[in-house]
Amino acid sequence: MQGPEASHIALTWNGEPGRVEELTHGALLHQAERAAAALARFGVRAGDRVAVHLPLVPESVIATLACGRLDAIRTTLPVSLTVPELAARLGESGTGVLITADAAFWDGSVRPVKPVLDHALARSTATGAGRLPHTVLVVNRCSRPVSWKPGRDKWWHEALAEN
Repeated sequence: MQGPEASHIALTWNGEPGRVEELTHGALLHQAERAAAALARFGVRAGDRVAVHLPLVPESVIATLACGRLDAIRTTLPVSLTVPELAARLGESGTGVLITADAAFWDGSVRPVKPVLDHALARSTATGAGRLPHTVLVVNRCSRPVSWKPGRDKWWHEALAEN
């Protein structure tokens, strides 16, 4: 985006105590372009579903805009879902790419996000529930150690940096 609007704040995010992020229109659209390119590299095409299992963070907005650029369908998987609920939704989603976070800060503490997803994916695999994601993009929000499945799991920031 060029012009005077590019430097205007488009998104202000207030997260855990003391953490504020602001993105201008230009920066937000640039991130969405990079995310769309990354999703396309992982095989996302028009009409495909992209599952988003993120807390309310800027990357959630970026993922939505990236899906719009590709004419892909964003499927929201709330981070509040239990393992059985998430497993059922994963089986129904038919998504090839899923975006999640390592963890999230809410209600005054850090809560796991990817570990819950990993348990749900294992449960879905065990029950043979539909098509499961071949790629899991992990947003590093809380710098927590997470289990990693080589070949499937990839860091969001590294995938975006490949553009």
